[in-house]
Amino acid sequence: MRIAEITNTSKPTTPEQQRITALQQQTKQAQQRVKQERIRQQQQKLNQQRS
Repeated sequence: MRIAEITNTSKPTTPEQQRITALQQQTKQAQQRVKQERIRQQQQKLNQQRS
């Protein structure tokens, strides 16, 4: 943990900062879902080629 992280946690975040944080988390989750979907499609394509 960095010092900046410790000092930032002591201050309450503003609604704007909370919104940005929430949007960043949503972006990360969406990226994970896209990655998982690509893997699923690749596996499905390989399974079709095998049969």
